Amino acid sequence: MPKRNTLGKGSKIQQLLVFNVAMIFLSTSGPLGRYVTTAPALTIWLRCLLAAVALLAILRLRKIPVRIRAWAHFRHIFISSIFLSTHWITYFYALKFSNVAVAMLSLFTFPVITSLLEPVLLKTRFLWSSFIMALLVMFGVVLLVPELSIDNKVTLGALLGLISAVLYALRNLMLKKYVQLYSAMTLMYHQMLYNALLLWPAVFIFDISDVPSQLPWILALALLTTTLGHTLFVYSFKKLSITAASIMSSLQPLFGIIMAIFFLNEIPSSQTLLGGAIILCTVVVESYRSVK
Repeated sequence: MPKRNTLGKGSKIQQLLVFNVAMIFLSTSGPLGRYVTTAPALTIWLRCLLAAVALLAILRLRKIPVRIRAWAHFRHIFISSIFLSTHWITYFYALKFSNVAVAMLSLFTFPVITSLLEPVLLKTRFLWSSFIMALLVMFGVVLLVPELSIDNKVTLGALLGLISAVLYALRNLMLKKYVQLYSAMTLMYHQMLYNALLLWPAVFIFDISDVPSQLPWILALALLTTTLGHTLFVYSFKKLSITAASIMSSLQPLFGIIMAIFFLNEIPSSQTLLGGAIILCTVVVESYRSVK
């Protein structure tokens, strides 16, 4: 009996390690999205197209099934992919209007949104402890966000970040049950394929003259952030509740802000550091609770 418990704990610790690796890859979206100059819709189209090709190649090499087995499954995965693409587009516009800190931190209100939606949409038991943890994360985010003026574009960036958070929460909740039925890589491939097809008209709407110069950074978004980061994030749903995963993923703004310091010279204020400390402490507590 003790041996079985030890293995269980080891498995959960391994899952948390995988989750945090996913967070590092996902956090590159802020600096990269801020740096890329192409229109967000065009950037997301290229990101999805390149990621779909990479994921399909990996699926074929590893002989992982690609087909979605039921029409009802296809419908829900398709809808969740729309939530994902619109989440990315609104998030990238938030980055354009504001900066990495404001965009990422306004996006990371989604743990609170998720904790409120999960019991309703997935019929799970409402946990006040998770809600309190989400509130602590939210308090940290409030401290991180600088003072905004209603006449400033940064305000619009924060609002778009909040809209992006709602879309992201809905996508994660819709995809939760299908992680038990399909490989995380299969799900991500289908989402990337559907979004690449849906966003194809962006080629004719937006200026594509700067695409060649931006292609290396878009390729990094497709392979590091999307193919690796999002696939590992979806895979983590097998062992973690959506709310726990959402709360612990609040490490992303910290990673993103650190990257922005080195690559974009965006220096956070002391208030940002205080909010980051609150988020980090909350993440550590939630990680410990997940292992227990």
